[in-house]
Amino acid sequence: MATRPLTLTQDPLFPLTRERIVDALARPAPSPEPDDLHLAALQEGARATEAAVLVPLVGRPGRVEVLFTQRTAHLDDHAGQISFPGGRVEAGDASREATALRETEEEIGLKPGSVTLLGRLPQYEIPSGFRITPVVGWIEPPFALTPDPFEVAAVFEAPLAHFLDAARYQRRQFFFRGRHRHYLAIPFEGRYIWGATAGMLYNLCRMLRR
Repeated sequence: MATRPLTLTQDPLFPLTRERIVDALARPAPSPEPDDLHLAALQEGARATEAAVLVPLVGRPGRVEVLFTQRTAHLDDHAGQISFPGGRVEAGDASREATALRETEEEIGLKPGSVTLLGRLPQYEIPSGFRITPVVGWIEPPFALTPDPFEVAAVFEAPLAHFLDAARYQRRQFFFRGRHRHYLAIPFEGRYIWGATAGMLYNLCRMLRR
């Protein structure tokens, strides 16, 4: 398994406000970097399973936090991993935003009326065949959460500023089923955020800091 630092040299984003985030998300997404090997496009002709997640930003006094879930250890898919609330698109969902809000309410009990939608991040495809649309939402305290104990082991917040420092991201790889797989990882206070969640955070970093 290999690790090497990313390079993204731009000025910090200060002050970080909801309006600035909306403005950044409304612009075209930056082009992928030459060594963004973690971006695993689906094979040509492969059928994608559409999904959406909510990237929840919490407006705390003097700072912005990112809200994460940690999946329970007994789940068949991505057990124990740190993720954003979300899931598969269902036929009754009017939009990817509707999917993200519905799944968030089902997983952690956050009411859709508590979320102000800010925009989208670039779609993120993963080798298992999912095409994920990340929807960024803003949450003002106070708000109530009732996590589903079957799916969610923990809910926690982390400072958005931590994920806007591109030097914290690590590029890693492992050998699986005869192929080298590439992914991003970003540790936070003893927790290990990796895979699609880290990749979407890195896209958010690039969009906010360009």
